[in-house]
Amino acid sequence: MEAGAGRGAEEAPVNNPDPNEGRNGRYSRQIRFAPFGAEAQKRLGASSVLIVGAGALGAGMAETLARSGAGRLVLVDRDYVEWSNLQRQQLYTEADARSRTPKAIAAKRRLMQLNSEITVEAHVADARIEELEELLPGTDLILDATDNFDTRLILNDLAQKYRIPWIYSACVGSYGITYTVIPGETPCLNCLLGTVPLGGDTCDTAGILPQAVQLVAAHATGEALKLLGGRREALRSQLLTFDMWRNEHQAFGVSSARKASCPSCGDKRSYPYLSAGGVERSEALCGRDTVQIRPAVRSSVPLEETANRLARLGAGRVERNPYLVTYTEGAYRIVIFADGRALVHGTSDPAVARSLYHRYFG
Repeated sequence: MEAGAGRGAEEAPVNNPDPNEGRNGRYSRQIRFAPFGAEAQKRLGASSVLIVGAGALGAGMAETLARSGAGRLVLVDRDYVEWSNLQRQQLYTEADARSRTPKAIAAKRRLMQLNSEITVEAHVADARIEELEELLPGTDLILDATDNFDTRLILNDLAQKYRIPWIYSACVGSYGITYTVIPGETPCLNCLLGTVPLGGDTCDTAGILPQAVQLVAAHATGEALKLLGGRREALRSQLLTFDMWRNEHQAFGVSSARKASCPSCGDKRSYPYLSAGGVERSEALCGRDTVQIRPAVRSSVPLEETANRLARLGAGRVERNPYLVTYTEGAYRIVIFADGRALVHGTSDPAVARSLYHRYFG
C-alpha cells in the first residue's frame, strides 16, 4: 500500500482530481520522480528503441520500456517460443509455446495489451548486418538482448558507424553484465575485448536463473531511461557485473580502455565486423541441440507451398502456422521461416544440419 492510502483516503471525496491520475496519468509515478520529470517523459515518448533479441532479456527490456512509455519499440528475433522459455521469458504463454509462435510476434501481441498508446514493430528475422541496417533509421538507442558475441560485435560496429548509443547486456547462470556504449565518448565493445571480464559460459554449460535476467534487464533499462529522457549526466560510466547467487557485485572503470587504434571506434575506423557476409552460415544455438542455417541470400519462402510439398513426401509430420513450417522426421525437426532461415533440431553438428537443410530445401 502506498503512503497515505488508508481507509480515510479511500473514502474522502475527490474534488480536485490529479491530472496525472487515470488513463492520461499512467506515467505519473515516473514523472513525480524529480530527477526524471515531465520533460524526460516527453522525450521518452518521442523515442525509438531497437531491441535485438526477444528472449529472456529482450522480453524483460521490452516490457519495462513499453510500460514506461517509450514511443516506438522495434523488436527483431529469429526464434519461436518453446516450453523451456517459459521459465524466464516473461511475455510468453503456454499457448505461444504450443503454437510455436515467433517470439517477436508474441512479444508484440502482449506489449500492445500492456500499452496500446505506443508503437511496436515485430520482425521475425536473423539479426545480421543487412537486416539491422534496414532497421536503424530513426533509432535513438540499441539494446543488446542477443546470445552471441558475433551479433554483438556487429551491433558495436553499426552503433559506431551510425553514432547510435547501445547497451551491451548478457547473463548466464546467476551472473550478469551490462555496459553502456556512447560513440565518441566511451570505449566500444571491441576496445574492451581481452581487457575486462565479458564472460565465457553459455546457458548450455551453466543454465540460467530468471532473477539474473531480471537484474540485467533492470540495470539496462535504467540506463535506457536516462539516455532517452535526456538525463545523460546520470549515466553509469562503469561496466557492471554481478553474481546474484554468490552475492557479488562489481563495477569496473573502463575509460582507459579506449584505444585510438581500435578498428571499430578509433582514428582509422574500418568497422571489421561489417565486412563479413555473402556466404551461407550455420551456427549451433545455445543449449538447444539445434543448428541455425542462414542462406547467403535472403529469399521469400512460400510457406503453404512448402508445407504441401513436404507433406507429399509422406515420410514425416508437417505443421504450419502463418510464420513458419515445421517438418519432423525421425530424430530431427526442421523449422523453416519465411525469410529462408531454418532451425534444425536434434543435432549440434552444422555439417549434419546443412545436409538435412539442403536435402529438403535445395
